[in-house]
Amino acid sequence: MSVTQQAMANAIRALSMDAVERAKSGHPGLPMGAADIATVLFTKVMKYDMADPRWPDRDRFVLSAGHGSMLLYALLYLTGEKHMTIDEIRNFRQLGSLTPGHPEVHHTPGVETTTGPLGQGISTAVGMALAERMLNAEFGEIVDHHTYVLASDGDLMEGVSQEALAIAGHLKLSRMIVLHDDNDISIDGPLSVADSVDQMKRFEACGWSVERVDGHDQDAIFAALERAKASDKPSYISCKTTIGYGAPTRAGTAKSHGEPLGETEIAGARKALGWTSEPFVIPQDILDAWRAAGSRGADAHAKWRKTFDGHHQKGEFERRLAGDLPAAFGEAVLEFKRAAAVDASEIATRKASEAVIGAIAPALPELVTGSADLTGSNNTKVAATPAIAPGQFAGRFVHWGIREHGMAAAINGMSLHGGLIPSGATFLVFADYMRPALRLAALMKTRHIEVLTHDSIGLGEDGPTHQPVETLAGLRCIPNLLVFRPADRTETAECWQLAVEAKGSPSVLALTRQNLPQARKSFTEENLSARGAYELKAASGAAKVSIFATGSEVSLALEAQATLEAKGVAARVVSVPCMDLFFDQDDAYRASVIGDAPVRIAVEAGVRQGWDQLIGSDGIFIGMKSFGESGPYKKVYEHFGITAPAVVAAAEHRLG
Repeated sequence: MSVTQQAMANAIRALSMDAVERAKSGHPGLPMGAADIATVLFTKVMKYDMADPRWPDRDRFVLSAGHGSMLLYALLYLTGEKHMTIDEIRNFRQLGSLTPGHPEVHHTPGVETTTGPLGQGISTAVGMALAERMLNAEFGEIVDHHTYVLASDGDLMEGVSQEALAIAGHLKLSRMIVLHDDNDISIDGPLSVADSVDQMKRFEACGWSVERVDGHDQDAIFAALERAKASDKPSYISCKTTIGYGAPTRAGTAKSHGEPLGETEIAGARKALGWTSEPFVIPQDILDAWRAAGSRGADAHAKWRKTFDGHHQKGEFERRLAGDLPAAFGEAVLEFKRAAAVDASEIATRKASEAVIGAIAPALPELVTGSADLTGSNNTKVAATPAIAPGQFAGRFVHWGIREHGMAAAINGMSLHGGLIPSGATFLVFADYMRPALRLAALMKTRHIEVLTHDSIGLGEDGPTHQPVETLAGLRCIPNLLVFRPADRTETAECWQLAVEAKGSPSVLALTRQNLPQARKSFTEENLSARGAYELKAASGAAKVSIFATGSEVSLALEAQATLEAKGVAARVVSVPCMDLFFDQDDAYRASVIGDAPVRIAVEAGVRQGWDQLIGSDGIFIGMKSFGESGPYKKVYEHFGITAPAVVAAAEHRLG
């Protein structure tokens, strides 16, 4: 007797409720309710091969509702992912297991992205779907797959989801299919206590094809998915489900959402589902059927491999996926630095960044730039990065619209997909809109660059609403996020190079609106910014004063140093383009850069937080203690006392 699809779905339900019960922690409701959806996807629809879970042309599956992680772990075990053993299932949510509370990419093989914060998964998936289309436009038939998302009511209530689905609908990302676990339950109870949105109308208004099916009718789910795959739009399928399906008293209620069912309820669920096996035991015939599903893509994989081996761009595609950079990239950076060393003109670092992009983009075909409706201000579009358009993906620039959060999340997905190094852009102050996605990027170790301009009170007239006095400090405290603030065109090129080379870290480039003088007057092949901080200008003798600065304030530090030296006070200037990299250096290097001058002064048009690691708690800080003001930027600097004379006066006062 052949195994039924219902029995295969019940295997997911059994593993999920058993694992949550053993851990005394977790969310059994979603896996039990969405088991039929997952069974159809993984046995009849998705293109994948568990013999090679990283096959580049596999379909992607994103569990946006990451709290239902046992659904994904059960699928990985059942389909034969070699690392996901029954012992890992038994160790659900235990320290060191491959089954943490929410899925984590790079931690658990087979997980495509880290999810848990609601809304991030569906938004990240937009980037995956976009990357697939852009790479298809470049490489043709060797990139030809779909992105599937299982989303919860919570995902769709989070604001970032609106940005994401609007982007996908506008760009006509027809290879993206969202399955909504539409169970009408949230933690507080029935969804109706807080929400009455018609999701069908919402998605349709954003340019998606929409359909509603019974989420427990596997034939209906399959038919809807086949129609979605044929659509020329992204597709939304509302699957009406019962949360905690099978539980005798908790099914359809919030009680099955986020806590173990308990022994009595599990016994009742086993009876209702006709499941007679002991906890964590899957009958061999059912397991065999699942393992067969896990290998059903082997033929498609073999066919793809044959095509790929004969593809004229095989070497380039492999280089891209490996994350290796072409030799021409480093050469382009050096050539830019040579020219910068002899260019005495003043330039804003946002314009310097534009020049850097113009220099490196032809040598770095995987670089994709973009902006959240500030292209002319962020300066991220160059001749080598023409814009994509709805349904037309042969380009390298994305107009994200005024959707900073959606942009940041989608860029995470583009990076995770592989083959591209994406870059987004907006004003630095709007990093607060991006922060959840930036935090996840740092956690996931994605390589991408956010160009964040208008980085201080130096933006002037737009005033305190746009002057990000506290933003740099807030970003610097995120582990594994590299925050660069270059001082001139040379440091801008070096910071761009470091950001592109950082395989395991996302990066922020904080850039000025106002023009700055060239601080580095000579060419050096070494990337001096690579160690985070370096002595830019030495003292004439034993230093009495060390001045530390970043970005636009480096020029103020140099001016103050010249004045002090003229007065007979030996002073030195240290440029600090990246605190994160500096604090990663060894003790000896850090000590040599900090020096032993009795007076230490830091200058930055932001708050003090983070600077005490460099100057000590008794060091002098010239910066902001409040929000900014509206006015011409030089007047604003004078108003807040962030000037070269203020640095000189502070040094003289401390020296007595």
